[in-house]
Amino acid sequence: MTSTARQIVFVTGASRGVGRGIAHAFGEAGATVYVGGRTTEEGTASSRMPGTITETARLVTEAGGTGIPLRLDVTDDDQLTEAFARIESEQGRLDVLANTAWGGYERFTDGSEFNPGPFWEQPLGLWDSMHRAGLRAHYAASSLAAPLMVRAGRGLIITLSSFAGQVFVPPVPYGVAHAAIDRLAADMAVDLRDHGVASIALYPGLVLTESVVANLQYFEHETNRETPLFVGRTVSALAADPDVLRLSGLALVAAEAAAAYGVRDEHGHLPSSNRQAITGAPTAAFPNPFDRAEDAGGSACQ
Repeated sequence: MTSTARQIVFVTGASRGVGRGIAHAFGEAGATVYVGGRTTEEGTASSRMPGTITETARLVTEAGGTGIPLRLDVTDDDQLTEAFARIESEQGRLDVLANTAWGGYERFTDGSEFNPGPFWEQPLGLWDSMHRAGLRAHYAASSLAAPLMVRAGRGLIITLSSFAGQVFVPPVPYGVAHAAIDRLAADMAVDLRDHGVASIALYPGLVLTESVVANLQYFEHETNRETPLFVGRTVSALAADPDVLRLSGLALVAAEAAAAYGVRDEHGHLPSSNRQAITGAPTAAFPNPFDRAEDAGGSACQ
């Protein structure tokens, strides 16, 4: 990888949430960040949450980088293609792609009643939202980013996932999508390895996104929390690692990666890994991929 200060970064779903945090962190590192998302005017988001790509781009620039708002809908292949064509035309390369776009959370904020019941009581459209705006969008964006990275012989594709891909976390479409995202990151790594490009799935913990903050009553028992900027700083640290290819194909827990790189959240706090709380397995029971000198394969979370 190149110096983070000179990297060209594209973050999807960056109007708010973890995407905004990743863009912000790369701004801190001095990178040029293309801030992808649909929301250009405050108050127009389908989720009814605050945040725009313009605001995030401004945050990137104020942090020390160069923020460039890039309006697009990740479910529209033509818009995605145009976005990557613009990046190639303006920069000639792409160093980091962060796949953070997601769908299906609209039901928490659109005024409809949230139904925590079993899968047969969920709207069928929930599957489409999570797979189309999440899984498929990640695949499409990665497919368009790969030629730019392969040509340069380096690059990093980070795709957000979670332990929901390994243990049951309702609703059913959520876990199925994340299991597929983990497999997507691992399988892309196989194709990309010989070209010097890394593909990693990343598991944040409970992130204080705008949506989570607006629904904190559901998370009062969860005291181990992370900010979007913490996840972003972890991604930035991965992008700055000259040997990041050794981690390609793995599913990494953000808090564990942060500890290995010496990353801290705001106010110097280091959130704990949620591995044991979710899977019942202590972190120490798993080999630390950051200690490996040889190429790694498979998932560190298996």
